[in-house]
Amino acid sequence: MKRVIIGLSGGVDSSVAAYLLQQQGYEVIGLFMKNWHDDSVTISNECPWLDDSNDAMLVAEKLGIPFQTVDLSEQYKERIVDYMFNEYEKGRTPNPDVLCNREIKFDVFMKIALDLGADYVATGHYCRKGVVEKEAKEVYQLLAGKDTNKDQSYFLCQLSQEQLAKALFPIGELTKPEVREIADDIGLVTADKKDSQGLCFIGKVKLPYFLQQQLKPKEGVIVEIPKEQEIFSIEVPEFSSQEDKLEYLSRKIDYKIDLGKVVGKHQGAHYFTKGQRKGLAVGGTLEPLFVIDTNVEENVIYTGQGKEHPGLLKKALFVTNDELHWIREDLALKVDETLKVEARIRYRQPLQKATLHKVDSGLYVEFEEYQSAITEGQFVAWYINEELLGSGVIS
Repeated sequence: MKRVIIGLSGGVDSSVAAYLLQQQGYEVIGLFMKNWHDDSVTISNECPWLDDSNDAMLVAEKLGIPFQTVDLSEQYKERIVDYMFNEYEKGRTPNPDVLCNREIKFDVFMKIALDLGADYVATGHYCRKGVVEKEAKEVYQLLAGKDTNKDQSYFLCQLSQEQLAKALFPIGELTKPEVREIADDIGLVTADKKDSQGLCFIGKVKLPYFLQQQLKPKEGVIVEIPKEQEIFSIEVPEFSSQEDKLEYLSRKIDYKIDLGKVVGKHQGAHYFTKGQRKGLAVGGTLEPLFVIDTNVEENVIYTGQGKEHPGLLKKALFVTNDELHWIREDLALKVDETLKVEARIRYRQPLQKATLHKVDSGLYVEFEEYQSAITEGQFVAWYINEELLGSGVIS
């Protein structure tokens, strides 16, 4: 019997994943990861880790599998929380869920599991693993989950071949209603439990409060830039090369306060992110205001009216070499190569047609259609058919 250690989170997905592994004849051990101690920033009744660990324990009891809790809060603080503060401080918007999978579940947690003699580590993610033979070697694929509404492959876009080799995703072939039905049939306490929202493993967090622990509030101005502003109607120049064109399409517009008018105040530019609409507390505009850019050095938030504001729309983005990652290393592009793919710049975004262009300094992703609120610090992931080939941090 192969031994599988599953991260039991106290939710329905990992509970059913544990049951399915048992049915497949694996020796299953459940581990609950405790990643957080500070309850002052969590919206406490939403998702306290205590309830979750109790539910995970009850599931393990019901299935008759060994169970224990591991405290990873130190590594979590170091690798996820500190990284988040650091990114927000730079005016970027990190994705803690993607990092949590790369750094915690499939690194720290996986090492603990392998030390405990596990052959595999399993999670309750809605995605699938494939394998292809290449030059007499097994190459692992990360495939979208069968439930297109719940597909979570995007959150695993930073996994490596080594990590995938040891990973199992037992519910990847199922839909969410099917998972709930199985939980119901076998009488698991988690059958009707709501999906947890918020930071992976911490639960619902009031993000501004959370950030205020490190990043002090600092009053600044909110500036509205009108759609008609000349910077948006500059004629597109002639380009001497494809790379020049891509650089132009992915450029960051340099906003200045005198290009618009001051419409309000805020408590810190680093609490806001591109595309954000809530929390600006500015009324009296015809269309809702959206954040089109933030300047953390000058502590200014630039906004524009309406979803179609030209400051929100872009056709290309850039990923630097050191933040570029291929799950399928065998398909990685060489300089001057291009590849037609489908890509997304956030979880749950429908896949968008795009072309990858590899250049000396990194990789451009050029979309067929305009994309809204391409945000520095977030991840772009690219697919061919159902397979996620690689990803990178938007620079």
